[in-house]
Amino acid sequence: MSRNEYQHQLDALREDVLEMSDLVCSRLRRALEAYESKDGDLADRVIAGDHEINRLYLDLEQDCIDLLALQQPVAGDLRFVAASFKIITDLERIGDLAVNLAEYAQQAERNRYPDVDIAHVGTETIAMVEDAMQAYAADDATATHDVAAMDDEIDDRCERASRIVVQDLVETGRDEDDLLEDVSRMLLTIRDIERVGDHAVNIAARTLYMVDNDDELIY
Repeated sequence: MSRNEYQHQLDALREDVLEMSDLVCSRLRRALEAYESKDGDLADRVIAGDHEINRLYLDLEQDCIDLLALQQPVAGDLRFVAASFKIITDLERIGDLAVNLAEYAQQAERNRYPDVDIAHVGTETIAMVEDAMQAYAADDATATHDVAAMDDEIDDRCERASRIVVQDLVETGRDEDDLLEDVSRMLLTIRDIERVGDHAVNIAARTLYMVDNDDELIY
């Protein structure tokens, strides 16, 4: 295989990974919209569309395996393929978290915690994913540190939101099934949004390693 053909395969992989990230972020936005609006039909569509993300993940996984096995990349190319492989795994898991949010939307009948702004925190985590993917697209090592710094703020907001929910449960002092279900669902929602941010940091970490052979953000 000529160098031009090989480079074309690498470029195609990057483009496909970016396409997967666009799809995942779109599904996550729809899941948040369904959650905020209690739109069961929209939630159903998010859940039903998860197979598309899974299929794309498996296709890209095979592309990475083929490049590693058949082309035996070295140095920067090897780091790129390995990083892409790890990144699609994080993207697939973000897709799973979008399904979780859609399922919570199906179950929620009311908003017991108006002081917890799920839409705002969720939108910021989507921005983190998009920023991490832009760093991957542009080989931008500096931007990866910005993503990691954003995660600290998301963690703080999620922690404050969880305290609001738990404090309400303690102050209410009732052992009602509907209250416990609302509390559980809200805490799971906050946890899953926080996990989206963690996956964005993972993407940034793999990108930094890909670009600069620097494992500082990998944990």
